Amino acid sequence: MAEVDILKKVNDIFIDVLDDEEIVIDTNTTADDVDEWDSLTHIQLIVAIEKSFELKFTSQEIQEWKNVGEMLRCIENKNK
Repeated sequence: MAEVDILKKVNDIFIDVLDDEEIVIDTNTTADDVDEWDSLTHIQLIVAIEKSFELKFTSQEIQEWKNVGEMLRCIENKNK
């Protein structure tokens, strides 16, 4: 799956979890860029992404993400 396809799917998850149809994320998006993205929704987003892509992240992987792009690369690497 190409990064652009992963981004589209992850963006749909953000819209669903954060209940905000206006959210548009890109590879440089961070939690600071999205008002509704707090520590609780971060966990909800991770769980939803893991379920949607049928994978599991380690806590170390999650802690290393500095933006959505790093999350997407992690998803892409796990789906190879």
